[in-house]
Amino acid sequence: MRAIECTIRSILPGSSCPWFTRPMSQLAELASRIARHAVTDSRPQWIEGILVFSAKQVTAPMGSVTEPMFTLVVRGAKRTILGDHVFEHGAGKAAVVTVELPLIGQIVEAPFLALGIRLEPATIAQLMVDGGPTTIRPHEGPGMAVSDADEKLLDAIVRLMRLLDDPRDLRVLGPAVRREIHWWLLNGPQGPMIRQAGIADSRLALVARAIAWIRTRYDRVIRIDDLASDIGTSVSSLNRHFRAVTAMSPLQYQKQIRLQKARLHLIAAPHDVAAIGYSVGYDNPSQFSREYRRMYGAPPGQDAIRLQTMAIVQE
Repeated sequence: MRAIECTIRSILPGSSCPWFTRPMSQLAELASRIARHAVTDSRPQWIEGILVFSAKQVTAPMGSVTEPMFTLVVRGAKRTILGDHVFEHGAGKAAVVTVELPLIGQIVEAPFLALGIRLEPATIAQLMVDGGPTTIRPHEGPGMAVSDADEKLLDAIVRLMRLLDDPRDLRVLGPAVRREIHWWLLNGPQGPMIRQAGIADSRLALVARAIAWIRTRYDRVIRIDDLASDIGTSVSSLNRHFRAVTAMSPLQYQKQIRLQKARLHLIAAPHDVAAIGYSVGYDNPSQFSREYRRMYGAPPGQDAIRLQTMAIVQE
């Protein structure tokens, strides 16, 4: 309602809404700087530890495993799917991912510009110590969330992007600005989830260990008893926490990793379906084709040929 009232007043002589125009000017500057640095279309680029991304057109849905990080959509819009959770990111929306999650992303409005930085658990932990005791409500949702980026967070991001113009400035001043960004995230809407990322014995930390275990064995037959034993928890606790954070079971997570890797391989070799299925852990070609079709809506070879003719984004 405030935004509507502000928009109406802003068209009247002598009227303005600084609280509204300030974030818009920050996003405009970020858009200009991202466009200047993101020289490759539809592929993320890491520049001095900052992810910049640009796409000129909408894309087909594409799977990826996203590491723990913070991202900000500056222009356009994107849709991300995690299990049965659907996240919509428009301009000014900040997304936080606290563990390695298999996501399906699609740009739904272009041109699209975004940036991101990796989350640093050690920095989060130190900020929790430096900030002193505070009441922490538990985070019960998945390990991903989307919310509005406020002016303080945007201001710090703008200053970090400006530092890209001078490597010496970035080297000396960058760490402090990254720390500040973590502070605003820690004290923002997703604070409870960010805090868990900095606690070594938190639910997120347990799930992160389980994810690392699965990813090193994604192409093998795994037993949940072995996984629970190796990371030091019970099967029931593992299943409960894993599903809460990732929106899927450990075996479903492994299946998504297998199928995502297979899909990427098939783009390059669409006619080698059986060999690719075997390489990601499927001994039975029929099972591979059946599970692939269930996830992506088409048999492996057909889907790969379709992807080659469409704009895709690899995250």
